[in-house]
Amino acid sequence: MRHGKSSWELHVSDRDRPLNQRGIDDAHKMGAFLQNQACVIDAVFSSPAIRAAHTALIVSREMNVPMHKISFSESLYDFSGEDVLEFIRCLDDTVDTVMTFGHNNACTSLAYSLADFTGDNIPTAAAVLFRFDVSLWSEITKANAEYFFPKTIDKP
Repeated sequence: MRHGKSSWELHVSDRDRPLNQRGIDDAHKMGAFLQNQACVIDAVFSSPAIRAAHTALIVSREMNVPMHKISFSESLYDFSGEDVLEFIRCLDDTVDTVMTFGHNNACTSLAYSLADFTGDNIPTAAAVLFRFDVSLWSEITKANAEYFFPKTIDKP
């Protein structure tokens, strides 16, 4: 999932930019939507950047994911997608369903390289559900994907 819309009003570093109100609202909306899709998450991983971490916490709360299943990784503070893909390929094979929260262009790059995305950009607070037909995370190459954008889903 890409983090929600962030604020540019504060003069802070990129890592410290917070969500704006639309970002907060979209995170709640997407979390509620995903909860209604009966997504069961084994683990949540987020970039440590404030906007991604805040999105992860809001969505996880909406999905009833317990706090002990949420962790943060520098590998997800990535804008190319290479570190994110390597992070995913190194996941423990005992977990089946994970959710990551990160940034663009990494999100769009992964949607292009792993699935069939043809759009210009994965929008903020969008969720891409990748389904991999492999038994080990290290074997990931291609995926089937579904795309959920805040502007195109109904509020539950």
